[in-house]
Amino acid sequence: MIHTTSAGTGVSPAARLLALLRAPRLARAMGAHNPLSARLAEEARFDVIWSSGLEISAAAGVPDANILAMPECLDTAASLAARVDVPVLADCDSGFGNVNNVIHMVRAYEARGVAGVCIEDKRFPKLNSFVEGNQDLAPLDDFAGKIRAAADVRRDLVVVARLEALISGLGMDEALRRAEVYERAGADALLIHSKRTEPDEVFAFRAAYDGDLPVIIVPTTYHSVTADELQERGFAMAIYANQALRSSVRAMRDTLTRIMRDGTTHHVEEDLAPLKEIFDLQRMPQMLEQQSHYEALGRDLAEATR
Repeated sequence: MIHTTSAGTGVSPAARLLALLRAPRLARAMGAHNPLSARLAEEARFDVIWSSGLEISAAAGVPDANILAMPECLDTAASLAARVDVPVLADCDSGFGNVNNVIHMVRAYEARGVAGVCIEDKRFPKLNSFVEGNQDLAPLDDFAGKIRAAADVRRDLVVVARLEALISGLGMDEALRRAEVYERAGADALLIHSKRTEPDEVFAFRAAYDGDLPVIIVPTTYHSVTADELQERGFAMAIYANQALRSSVRAMRDTLTRIMRDGTTHHVEEDLAPLKEIFDLQRMPQMLEQQSHYEALGRDLAEATR
């Protein structure tokens, strides 16, 4: 059961995430792979940080295909949760194994302050949904058991069931069938995934799904759709899962190429963030203020004993 806590605002990250999913306004999540990218997303006023499996894998220089183990993904998700005030929803692939792995995963992510986990119904090891290759789904009973186990053992964590039937080519009827089963298994929300270039497929799913769970989408390939359209169609959240990483790759590649070509950084300086911006994102001013405060306090305490 998701509950409130007396810490901070009095509401747990999981409760805040669930409230966003159930609100009439479309919530917007931005993918991140380290605390710096998460802080930039928070600064841009995104409601939720998506701890992106693709971004985490790319930052490590390995394919998004369960090459990284759960502890590596958990450490990243926890580092995001520790450095931002908005909820973090973690991409947990297919649960890192069987139902026992899922139980361990849920307890570990919850203990580290992550607001929610998203598990997809593909076989382990999974392959990124936009890569041509094996996109076979897990047996329905197997994945339903994972969702039920996750819902049973969590104390304060949102459990999102990600539907990959449209990705795997099994079609709308299978997606809707699985949505019904995952809702009965105890999921808090559904994520319907599609790789089409237009949103018609996810629109059709949302219109046909008559359950009570919030529905999340990831508009990576159907990128012309707007937040207003998605809200009007009844979606609960849009996850912009990889745009920050992709923009940073292009910017870094351009800067590095120009420095190597020109033999100087002079021509790229105007395109770079000033060091002050980096220091601000690191919370350097707050650190120095804290240091000054406690050094002064320490002097006052020492003087009082003379």
